[in-house]
Amino acid sequence: MADIFATFEITPSAEGYVLTFTTETGESIELVATFEQLDLIAEEIDRQLDSDEEEELDAAEAPEEG
Repeated sequence: MADIFATFEITPSAEGYVLTFTTETGESIELVATFEQLDLIAEEIDRQLDSDEEEELDAAEAPEEG
């Protein structure tokens, strides 16, 4: 089972950016990413959120069965 996400931090570093993910249990992992990698992550997050938003709007507009 996946850990539950609690916090997220991005810190600039000499290698690029350090991404720190912390779980609800306090465990954390640090990853180094380049600007280009962060840009790809941001694009994918936007794409997913846009898709989810469209699904939510479609569900809200659907007539209720009764």
